[in-house]
Amino acid sequence: MTVLAVVGIVVGALAGAGLLWLAILSATRATRLDRLNVRVDLAYESLVSALERRAVVARTIAAADPAADGAQALADAATSAEAAPRADREAAENELSVALARASSVNRAPALVAELADAQTRVTMARRFYNDAVRDVRALGGRRMVRWLRLGGHSTLPQYFEITERVSGTL
Repeated sequence: MTVLAVVGIVVGALAGAGLLWLAILSATRATRLDRLNVRVDLAYESLVSALERRAVVARTIAAADPAADGAQALADAATSAEAAPRADREAAENELSVALARASSVNRAPALVAELADAQTRVTMARRFYNDAVRDVRALGGRRMVRWLRLGGHSTLPQYFEITERVSGTL
C-alpha cells in the first residue's frame, strides 16, 4: 500500500465520519424542532382555553348586572373576542381587557371577582408558556443549519401573542 492510498483511505474515513455526524446532528435538530412545534400547538390550545374561560366569566359578569355601567360593552367584547379569527385575536382580547377594566365593579359578587382573578391568572400563565415555546422554536429555527438544510420545511415561524393582561379600572 502506498502512502497515497493510505491518505485516501484516511480522508475518505474522515469525510464519511463528517457526513455521519452531519446526518445525526440534522436528525436531532429536526426532531427537536418538531417537538417544539408540537409544544407551541399545545400551548396555543391551552391559551385559547384560558381566553375562552375569561370571556365566559366576562359574559357572566355582564349578565349578573345588566344595568351596570359597561355591562353591554363587556358582553359584546367577550363575544367578539371568542369569535375573532386567530390573526385578529390579540386586538379583540385587548378590547376585552379594556371592557373588563371599564365595567363597573361596585356591585360585583365576590365569587365573580375571584373567578375573574383566577381566569386572568390562567391567561397570564398560558400566554407566558405559549410565548416561551414560540421563543424556543424561533431560536432553533433561526440557526444556520436549520435554515440552510430547511429542517423546518417551508413552515413559517410562530408569532408571539401579546395582549394587555390586566388593565386598571381607572380609565
